[in-house]
Amino acid sequence: MHSLDDPMIMREIIMDHYQNPRNHGLVDDDSYQKVNMDSSTCIDDIDVQAKFNGDVVEDVRFDGEACAICTASTSIMTELVKGKTKEEAAHIVDNYMHMIYEKEYDPELLEEAIAFKNTHKQANRIKCATLGWTGFLKLLEGSEE
Repeated sequence: MHSLDDPMIMREIIMDHYQNPRNHGLVDDDSYQKVNMDSSTCIDDIDVQAKFNGDVVEDVRFDGEACAICTASTSIMTELVKGKTKEEAAHIVDNYMHMIYEKEYDPELLEEAIAFKNTHKQANRIKCATLGWTGFLKLLEGSEE
């Protein structure tokens, strides 16, 4: 595990996921649910796609135009929730949102997403750092209906 108190390591994680996003690119498959998320304050306009197999998050993907913060945070989110139960995935998203909004959270659960722990210091970046996560949460909630 990285020392995530080191700003250079946090920056490296963000740049790695921005330049080499994981689970990037949508698939043409009707078994996936999709939601479009965009920001009025940034260039961010992404589609988040998820496939659920019963209670398990089988796959999560995203694509679109987005800044480094949005791309990297969404990339990390896809890695964290894939293969988890819906309840586990929702718990991870909840922890991430708590971290972003300076509430109590479990850093162990967030792994590389900890790189965004100082986002609250740049309020204009909060939407960038949460857009993909919010999109996934909408898909998760929609799959429960």
